[in-house]
Amino acid sequence: MAQRPVFVVVQDKPYCVRRDVEFVYNAGFAASQKQKNIVAIHEAYNRRNPEAKVLEISSKSLQPLGVALSAFNLLKYVPSLDGKIPVENVFQGGKVYALGGPFTDLYSATPKEAKRDERHRESGKLISFYYEGDKIPLVPVTAFYDWIYINAILENEDLVEQIIGFDAFTDVEFNPQKSINCQAKAAAVFVSLYRAGKLDGVKKFDDFVKLYTA
Repeated sequence: MAQRPVFVVVQDKPYCVRRDVEFVYNAGFAASQKQKNIVAIHEAYNRRNPEAKVLEISSKSLQPLGVALSAFNLLKYVPSLDGKIPVENVFQGGKVYALGGPFTDLYSATPKEAKRDERHRESGKLISFYYEGDKIPLVPVTAFYDWIYINAILENEDLVEQIIGFDAFTDVEFNPQKSINCQAKAAAVFVSLYRAGKLDGVKKFDDFVKLYTA
């Protein structure tokens, strides 16, 4: 057995709750094995929540919407570039370490290259983030990632119309024992804020943080 989180939409702070589910794990790195795990996670959650509509967000998703919402595919407009790049590149390129960064050259890399760049391991402790001339703190935890992800969805109306029909989200690649930021969590927060009528407060980072802490 294995355990993975499901991030559930709620209409009040913190705008998402995590529900861990147990399922029979299918070992292996093949996409087919990961997709078996996606099905198993969703079935385990739906046994307790039969009416819930659950979406896997990753490149391994069985639904085109889930693939499109992967941080490797979801595009964010960056004013200084006058163009859109994947959310993953914005996030990785915006990391500032004690010994280096931000590495904005990663904006032009592939998402996989941006994530695996060796400078992430060689530049010391992560101390902040950077975006368009602004220094962004590490706290609240996941706020920077959630902020750029949520705004990227807002920039794609067709995705907004589709994602709001779901009540919970998963990411088969996300292991909370190894990672902090999660696209499934950010998606749940987006839908929660949409249903609460609070998306007007996400454009500026400081205003977005107030939604987390008010």
